[in-house]
Amino acid sequence: MAGTFYGIGVGPGDPELLTMKAIKAIEKADVLIAPKTEKKDGSVALSIAKPYLKDDIEIVYQVFPMVVNFETTDAWQKNKEEILALLQAGKNVVFLTLGDPMFYSTYIYVYRLLAKEKDINIETIPGVPAFCAIGSKLGYPLVEGNDIISVIPATADKETIDKALAVSNNVVMMKVYKNYPEVVEALAENDMVDNAVLVSRCGLPDEEIINDLQAQKDKKLNYLSTILTRRSKGI
Repeated sequence: MAGTFYGIGVGPGDPELLTMKAIKAIEKADVLIAPKTEKKDGSVALSIAKPYLKDDIEIVYQVFPMVVNFETTDAWQKNKEEILALLQAGKNVVFLTLGDPMFYSTYIYVYRLLAKEKDINIETIPGVPAFCAIGSKLGYPLVEGNDIISVIPATADKETIDKALAVSNNVVMMKVYKNYPEVVEALAENDMVDNAVLVSRCGLPDEEIINDLQAQKDKKLNYLSTILTRRSKGI
């Protein structure tokens, strides 16, 4: 009997933010897939889930390069075949991802590849997105009343970002990194910089919070970061 493939969101950093359903799936898993980048060792998602791993769990690191037509590359196909072999051997396999599995996650593409296969059991378990954790931690309401909120990747072109900012009461800017100065300028042009807060590594030991973006707009960010901002004054 084939095993089950679990896609699990581990949240932004605090292990206590994992759901009970996620913890139960991790505890009964035979194999854990830990996605990692080509440039860095280890896996942040794995470190978050570590308190719930059983001693004899098999950990498999996989690199998923994001290049043109990445889903058809040898690396992606090899990863898929490795996962399929584990499932066909009757093992329960967990794929960890930061935040939520269906929100700007590598898991989305892994899911699509596996869903094309026959007789594969897949269960996706949601996690807490970083911006929700940031809002709760800082007492920063994301939306209320009839507010319109936009979630914008900071990697989008300026025209797209400006259009989204123009029609939004509140905004979540994701993937802020080397483009940080340009993002600050875009927020300033749209009268949304004074109420902005930037957070990196939410819930992790090296968490960083920047409240005055204008004063630190030339700061070099070490990690992908998230900005929350709104037009209205006060909380």
